[in-house]
This record gives sequence, C-alpha cells and structure tokens, in this order.
Amino acid sequence: MRREIQNWYSPSLNKQMEIVVYGHFGFALLLFPTAAEDYLEYERFGLIDAIKPFIDEGRLKAFSINSVMSESWLNEHAPPPYRALRHQQYNRYVTQEVVPFIRNNTSQETMIITAGASLGALLAANSFFRRPDIFEGTIAMSGSYDIKSYADGYYDDNCYFNSPVDYLPNLTDESILGQLRSKRHIYILSGQGDYEAPERSVELAEILEAKDIPCHLDLWGHDIPHDWPAWRAMLPHVLRTRL
Repeated sequence: MRREIQNWYSPSLNKQMEIVVYGHFGFALLLFPTAAEDYLEYERFGLIDAIKPFIDEGRLKAFSINSVMSESWLNEHAPPPYRALRHQQYNRYVTQEVVPFIRNNTSQETMIITAGASLGALLAANSFFRRPDIFEGTIAMSGSYDIKSYADGYYDDNCYFNSPVDYLPNLTDESILGQLRSKRHIYILSGQGDYEAPERSVELAEILEAKDIPCHLDLWGHDIPHDWPAWRAMLPHVLRTRL
C-alpha cells in the first residue's frame, strides 16, 4: 500500500498542518480524526488496516487530516466565540486547502466522500452538508451533530452553521437542497452499546428524511460500544456493501 505524508503551512489556520495519503487510485475518502487527535490516528488504531483491501484494489484513495478540536470546541481555556471562530477557520482549511490538494493528487472529477468517527463524524457530516457542491457524500459513525453542548451556552452564527441539527431543518435554499437530494452516499451509523448515543444518529436521519434528503441509517446492536472495534467493522461494511 502506498503511503505518503505531506504538510504545508496553512494560511487559514496559521499553523503547520499534515496530511497522510494511502493508496494510488479510486475515489477519495477524506478522514477526519476523533476528538483532539491527529492525522495518523486512524492508522494507529487499525482502521487503515481494516480498509487496506479496498485501498490495495484501487477502489479508494484515503486522505487523513488533522483537526483543531483541541483549539476549538475542546479548548476549555478559550472563550466560546473563539472556539466557534476556530471551527470556521478549519472549514476554510478543508475546502480551500485540503480539497485542492486532493484534486491535484487525483483529478478534478474524482468523487470525494468524507468520513469520521465520534467527533470526526460531526466534522465529516458538517463538511458535507455545508458543501454538497464539493463532496459527494459522508460516512458518519457514532456521531453527535449538535454543537451546542460544547459552546457553554454561547450561540452565534459560527455555532449555528456548524451544528447540522440546527441549520438543516431551516434549510430552504432549493439549490443546496437539490444538491443534497441528488446524493446517494449519506451513511449514518451508530452502535447501541456502552457510551453510544444512537438517538443522535436517529435525530439527524429524521431531519434529512423530513427534507427528502436520502440517507442510510444503520443502527448496530446493543453489544456494539463507542469504540474502535466498532468503527473498524462499520467502515469496511459500508465500503463493501454500499460503495
């Protein structure tokens, strides 16, 4: 399996940001790390090995990036307005820097699907819902899609537009709705075991259904916890049966 690490100084974030690329061909799978983790997290915890057959077959090329959660929503030492602003800066990094990198590394026509687990699911899903003109779909595993629990009661536009359960119900722009309704790769998964919150996935799926946006809600058993063995099973399952 081809593996390449690159980095550049991000003008959106004013810091050095790394990215690791796995594979040589196929659609682009953009991986967002959990919590405050880094671009190598999915490799350390065996998820890259779990999807290695798909990479080796040339079905997908994986791009794993850093997050700035430790500087935004998980930064208890920063005021909530800064946390929200930092998330918006991260959005610009993804769309204005990472996406062009992926295009240059693949082609202008290559399909990009976002994916992530836990807080990475929020980042993946939010990136897709905000920009369906760029992304073709999302694989969101064990996520929560309401940013308000991290904002300590603070709420502004930067909070609203990064909280899918808030902005999606109010979405009326027919251009964006039309793009979302045309997508066939929206996958929302959750276990129902320890530390999982399947009701959050159900809530998101119900919002999408109310907007006539097709999605695949997949709730795994009560023996499936919020943990890496679940995600190492979920992602290959979606790749094998849906993509």
